[in-house]
Amino acid sequence: MTDATTVSNLTQSTEDKIRIEIERFISSRKSLMLSTINENNLPFASYAPFGIGKDCYYILISDIALHAKNLRHMPKASALIIEDEDTAGELFARMRVNYQMDAELLEVNSEAWNQGLASLVSRHGERAQNLSQLSDFKMFRLTPTSGRYVKGFGRAYAITGNSTISHLREGHKPR
Repeated sequence: MTDATTVSNLTQSTEDKIRIEIERFISSRKSLMLSTINENNLPFASYAPFGIGKDCYYILISDIALHAKNLRHMPKASALIIEDEDTAGELFARMRVNYQMDAELLEVNSEAWNQGLASLVSRHGERAQNLSQLSDFKMFRLTPTSGRYVKGFGRAYAITGNSTISHLREGHKPR
């Protein structure tokens, strides 16, 4: 991963083009894979439908679910948004975006909650609205801190926050 001091090695127009590609790809997916850490510091993988906000993502998940308990314990996660394997041109290099994220539990009916709910309802319909009325469902805002965008072999990019994109030049090497 890159750190906050990374400077893009791409032209501004190329970086903008890749950013638009990433946004379109993410918009085409309905759910993300979510990795959280439990109280014993063990990883747990799950998934959640998501909404898209300004520089963040929203998930509405039940307190009964382990990933919600884990996010309350440790408000950090890794999220993977990946191309469907049935439509991927190359199974070993599926298009994907992976983010390291900070998670924030949102207060019911706060401005942030309402923004998240509007995003989820626009993407997932009435079901999201209905689930939001259940007391065990909590809204989390996930904010990317860094990530990777992979669009095939040799075509990987580091993402700092939600802005700077750098081409990763380390290639595959023969044994």
